[in-house]
Parts: sequence; structure tokens; C-alpha cells
Amino acid sequence: MVTKVRVATMVVLLVLSFRACQAHLSSTFYAKTCPFALNIIRSSIRFAIARERRMAASLIRLHFHDCFVQGCDASILLDDSSSTSERSVGQNNNSVRGFEVINQAKAAVEEVCPGVVSCADILAVAARDASEYVGGPCWTVKLGRRDSTSAASASLASSQLPLFTDDLKTLIDRFKAKGLSKRDMVALSGSHTIGQAHCFTFRDRIYSNGSDIDVGFASTRRRKCPATGPNGDYNLAPLDLVTPNSFDNNYFKNLLQKKGLLQTDQVLLSGGSTDSIVTEYSKNPSTFRSDFAAAMVRMGDIEPLTGSAGIIRRACTCSAAN
Repeated sequence: MVTKVRVATMVVLLVLSFRACQAHLSSTFYAKTCPFALNIIRSSIRFAIARERRMAASLIRLHFHDCFVQGCDASILLDDSSSTSERSVGQNNNSVRGFEVINQAKAAVEEVCPGVVSCADILAVAARDASEYVGGPCWTVKLGRRDSTSAASASLASSQLPLFTDDLKTLIDRFKAKGLSKRDMVALSGSHTIGQAHCFTFRDRIYSNGSDIDVGFASTRRRKCPATGPNGDYNLAPLDLVTPNSFDNNYFKNLLQKKGLLQTDQVLLSGGSTDSIVTEYSKNPSTFRSDFAAAMVRMGDIEPLTGSAGIIRRACTCSAAN
């Protein structure tokens, strides 16, 4: 009986602890301490994307890669050249970008409110502002995250970030491990309506002569992606051939035509449990937009550091606190 009481007490404490952690995240977190923070970040992000449209996709992806490894703590921003840090893994190395844009936004905020706004929150806001700038959905960002004091390990990153070779079950399992559903996964994959991918990530697919890829599409992609590397490994191709710079639902329409660039794109429509979601989003852009926004909010809730945990960094690439 005593054991049961102890177990019950522990469960209650864990639930209360979780709720307390979540309670620290609020859209009005900086209302009194830095009321102009969101406007400053938005201006900085808009300026960066106006200079380079591709940056919108890069910032959304940067937030995703941060949250999936060690939680949404801006650990990916730390300038750690070590071969054992998260930046060194294949999913990130020579791939994730936008660090300088976040640094500039942080510097602008620091001039007005030094030591108040975390890099983790700037990442979350930047992803929202990037989506909105290129015609995507806008959502209310919950704030109050704090920054980690160290980068995540390479082994952790490599085991938790999706690979471009993952099959559907593996993808579903990776997202489930982060508290995200299949529907969240498909909605978030829709961010591939913008952005570009390196040749080496889709080379096998376009030269496979498989039945799951449109012949004409494969032929077009081969023009700038040679059959063997390393030559051309880092040549870029848009993930969405139709409207590569606008956030819309053409990504899902492309999948119906077997024109998904990555294996992990086309596998969403391959006779599996996500087929119906892809079809729904291809027909209902408003549903996709609302689901994407909701999924981004849920992703932003992954293991945040709040309260006295973590720090507020002076600069996003440095682990020193303010």
C-alpha cells in the first residue's frame, strides 16, 4: 500500500512539474521586460529574406533541427568546431544555415533589451516570421525558453534527426519520439514547398529508374546532378519545382505526380498510412496551413529550458551568459 502511494505521489509530482515547465512559455513573456522584441526580430528577419529568398526555408529548418536534438534550446547555434558536436553530423554539416541571421537579430535585440531575450526564442520567432514573409501561415509563438550552455553531442544528433534515406516507419517513429503525430510530420514536411536540397541527397532517387518517380522529373533533375560524386554533390535543386519561393500546397500536389525530390518526401505517398493526409493537403490548402501552424507550435514545445534552467546567452554562438 505504501509503495502504491509513493508511486502515485511521484506521478502527480511529475505531472505538476511538466505543467509548471509549460506554464513558463507564454506569448506575452516579454511584454514588460522587452515589449519591442518581436518587432525588432521581425524587421531583422524580413531584411535577411529580402536579400535572399532561400533564407526563409533555412530559418524554418534551423528551428526544426534545433528542437529535434536536446529540445528547443538553441544548442545548434553554438560555434563548436568539434567533430563530436551536433553541427558535425551529416544531417547538419554544410547544410544547416542562417546562423548569421539569428546572430544579427540577437544583436539588434540586445541593443534595446540586453540580457533578456533568449536565442532559443529568437529562433522560434524567426521561423514564424520567415513563413509569413513568403506567404505561409502565421501563428502565435509561445516564449520563455532559455538557452543551453553546450551543444548537443554528434551521437545524439545523428540518432534523432531524420535522414533523407529514412523509410516511412522510421520517420513516424522519429516524430513520435518527440511527441508529434503522423499528421504533424506530414504538415511539417510541407515546409519543403520552399527551399533547396543538395544533389547527393536525391541522386539515388533520380537515377533509380523506380516506379515511384516521374520520368520527366527525374530527367530534369539529372541535368545538374551527375550520376556519381563527388562532383556536383552540393549542386542545389528546389524541393518544389513549381513554386520554389512561395509557401503553398504545391509540395503535396507534386507528390501525387511522383515528383517528390527526396525519398523522404515521396515516401509520404507510397501506399502507407500518410497517403490520405497528403491527398487532403493537396486539395485543401487552408487545412494544410492551419495544421502546419499548429505543428510548429507543438514542435516549439519540445523540451524547453525554462525558469532557472539554462541561461540567456550574450551572443547566440557563445555559451557565456549575460
